[in-house]
Amino acid sequence: MTDGSEQQSAARSGKPLLVVEKLSTLFPVRQGLFRSPKFLHAVDGVNFYIRPGETLGLVGESGCGKSTLGRTVLRLVDPTLGRIVFDGQDITRLSERAIRPLRRRMQIVFQDPYSSLNPRLTVREIVGEGIAALRLAKSKREEDATVAEMLDLVGLPSSTLDRYPHEFSGGQRQRIAIARALAVKPDFVVCDEPTSALDVSVQAQILNLLEKLQDELSVSYLFISHDLRVVSYISHRVAVMYLGRIVEMGPARDVSEKRFHPYTRALFGALPRADGDPRPRRVLWGEPPSTLEPPRGCVFHSRCPKAEKGKCDVETPSLTEIVPGSHHRVACFHPEGIAEGAPSNGEPARPSLTPDEA
Repeated sequence: MTDGSEQQSAARSGKPLLVVEKLSTLFPVRQGLFRSPKFLHAVDGVNFYIRPGETLGLVGESGCGKSTLGRTVLRLVDPTLGRIVFDGQDITRLSERAIRPLRRRMQIVFQDPYSSLNPRLTVREIVGEGIAALRLAKSKREEDATVAEMLDLVGLPSSTLDRYPHEFSGGQRQRIAIARALAVKPDFVVCDEPTSALDVSVQAQILNLLEKLQDELSVSYLFISHDLRVVSYISHRVAVMYLGRIVEMGPARDVSEKRFHPYTRALFGALPRADGDPRPRRVLWGEPPSTLEPPRGCVFHSRCPKAEKGKCDVETPSLTEIVPGSHHRVACFHPEGIAEGAPSNGEPARPSLTPDEA
C-alpha cells in the first residue's frame, strides 16, 4: 500500500491510537455435567498497536482467532486477560454504559454483506441507524444529508436511499456496510474479511475504496483476512496469527518477502507463483492443535520442519525484533533466512514491543 499524502504519513508517525497488551480471550467449554469446563484459547497473549491513519493486516488460517481478536478490541467480546488502550484510555474493563460514548469512534465491517444488513430496512435506515442511535444529527434533515454524503463517498447514488438490500449486488451491499460503519465518523474500523464473499473484480473495487476513504478521513483499520495478497496490498504492517498468537509482525513488504517464521513461509509458499521464482515451496502438513489443549512451548512446533526437540516443545519464543532497526518481529527460535552472525530469538536484540518504535 502506498503511503499516501504527506499529512497521512505524518499522522502515522504519531502516537498509537490503539494499543493491545498481552490480550487473551478464553471461552469455557463444558465437558460434561460433573466435569470442570476446559477453556478454548481463542486469543492468547497478543501485543500490537495501530497508529492514526494506519492499516494493520491480520492474516492466518481459519480458526486461528482473527475474528475473535477483532471483536475483543472493540469490546464486542469481553477479554479474559490483558489491556486494551484506545486513544490513551484503558477500555478493558469499562461497563457497556461507560464504553457507549466510544462506540462512535470504533466500528466494524462484517464479512458477509448478505447477512450483515437487515433486509427489512432501507438503505436510508441502515446507514442512518448509528447516527440516530448516537444522536449525532440535530434533525432528520441533517441525518438524511449525512446518509446521502456517505453514499456518495462509497460510490452509490442518492437514488438508492429508499431501496432494500436484496435489490443490490454483493459489492454494492458491502459498500452500504462500509457507509454504515463510516457514517458515525469513526477513528478506527475493524474490517473482518470484508472482501472474502466477493468476486475478484469487486474485491479490487472495495480495497481501492477503503484506501481512498482512509486518505480522506484518516481512519485506522485492523484488516482481517486469510487472503495474503489482499493483506499485503492494503496494509502498512502485517501480523501473522497462529493458534491465537501472533508469530510474525512487521512492515507489509518485509513480511511478504522475508518470511522469517516457518508458518509465514508456508502460507506464502502455498500461493500460485510467477515463473522463475527460485524460492522452494514449503508444504504445511497436518492440522493445527486444538485450542482447548494448546501445545506447550512454541504453538507451531508440531508442524514445524525446523522444530528442536527439548527447546521448541518446552520454551515459548517471544515476539522479538531479530534484525535491529527493522521493526520486523518474529516468535521463533530458528527463524528462516537470517544471515550467519545475525541476532536470533535465542539472543534477542529487542525483546520488548513498544508502540513508540515505528
